[in-house]
Amino acid sequence: MHTFILGAGCFWCMDAVYRKTIGVSSVVSGYIGGHTPQPNYREVCSGTTGHAEAVAVTFDAAVVPADVILDMFFTGHDPTTLNRQGYDVGTQYRSSMFYTDDAQKRVFEAALRRNQQNWDDPIVTEIVPAPTFHEAETIHQDFYARNPYEGYCQVIINPKLAKARKYYSRWLTD
Repeated sequence: MHTFILGAGCFWCMDAVYRKTIGVSSVVSGYIGGHTPQPNYREVCSGTTGHAEAVAVTFDAAVVPADVILDMFFTGHDPTTLNRQGYDVGTQYRSSMFYTDDAQKRVFEAALRRNQQNWDDPIVTEIVPAPTFHEAETIHQDFYARNPYEGYCQVIINPKLAKARKYYSRWLTD
């Protein structure tokens, strides 16, 4: 089993996609990369803690290759916008990959290079060592499945799920 910690703007979006991915055994929404010892959602959203919203995705590479997990990451958000994803603006929404060792760093760097060809503008995704990952509050775990008719889910997450289905249907459960 492998775990990648990835920040792609709002964690609800990537959580929804990865929970539908075969071979993924766990998706945890949380906060990483900041200076506040025990951040909470309100603090992180204020942009004052330095944390990024991120997901910790645990998967079986024998079922779903690491490259697929990472390509889904680059397809699931705009990695060319600094500190912004759609209407979400601030460092907490930065595109980021947090590595746990040198091998993982190399895999992340290769994925960034491979995915650059899909974007006209330069990818600005940061690739940095993983500090402490703080699990987000329960309300943020599996948000989409529990709130599919919320406005945010309908307007923002549904199109991202449709895009994932378009490019990665082979790897999705539905």
